[in-house]
Amino acid sequence: MSEMMTPDNADAALAVHAVEKTFGRGSGAVVALAGLSLQVPAGQVYGLLGPNGAGKTTLLRIVAGLVRPDRGTVEIFGAPASVASRQRLGMLVEAASFYPFLTAREHLEMFARLSDTRDRVEPVLRRVGILSAADKKVSGFSLGMKQRLGIGCALIGRPDAIVLDEPTNGLDPDGILEMRSLIRDLATRDGITVLLSSHLLDEVERVCQRVAILRRGRLAAEGNVADLLDRDGRFWLKVEEPDALLVRLGETAQAGDGGIYLRLPRETVPDLIASLAASGVRIHEAKWVKPDLEQVFLSETRDRQP
Repeated sequence: MSEMMTPDNADAALAVHAVEKTFGRGSGAVVALAGLSLQVPAGQVYGLLGPNGAGKTTLLRIVAGLVRPDRGTVEIFGAPASVASRQRLGMLVEAASFYPFLTAREHLEMFARLSDTRDRVEPVLRRVGILSAADKKVSGFSLGMKQRLGIGCALIGRPDAIVLDEPTNGLDPDGILEMRSLIRDLATRDGITVLLSSHLLDEVERVCQRVAILRRGRLAAEGNVADLLDRDGRFWLKVEEPDALLVRLGETAQAGDGGIYLRLPRETVPDLIASLAASGVRIHEAKWVKPDLEQVFLSETRDRQP
């Protein structure tokens, strides 16, 4: 049975509840997901991160209905995952495959017949930026154009959410910029929820509002990107006589970049500055230093591994 809806997941496009999946048996068994739970808010771009083997693709394949979980449930806009509820999803899981002898338009027309959305072919071609190449055979498409066509195929059925597995994989810098813009627009302009997995952490930081970091099939960290970066930030001070201040502050401080780094809650910074100034410490520069998403990722997936 599906879990009861709660106020917290009532507005979720996707909700995953205690999902488990193991491949193989006995000593050779591989645990892909170990009681994973997370929620993807509607209308946002949500990033799924993790090292190889963390369970990202397995989770996406379960959401898509390509793999059955051993335990746990998935809800799609509040309804248990099923053939009917998955009609609200567009999916591009793993590399897109096309018929090389068909054109982009013919591919979209083929999918449109399945969802009775033939009126969408021209708008979708325009939306994903390949209208000028609509009547060219896919065999002549670049990788970036194929990725755009794959997203077009996922959009043709008027989905409320779209699932993308490594959408920028193999693209050149220009292609990555174009894909970033398209993904962001799908959420902000079209109101479509986007769940994407990626190993390009800089791109995830730029395009996603919220992320989940998986480690060995479990949720290592989850939250708004800005909050995750703020949480792991450090305070940096440039002062006169830094050696004396290092001794005074003890284990909470360390030298670096010509000053002193401190790990402490951000809300305590004003009191610290006031205290140091009152005790005669001459402060030349002070700033809160945020990490990038790569540092947070490595902290959650490498440093704390048992």
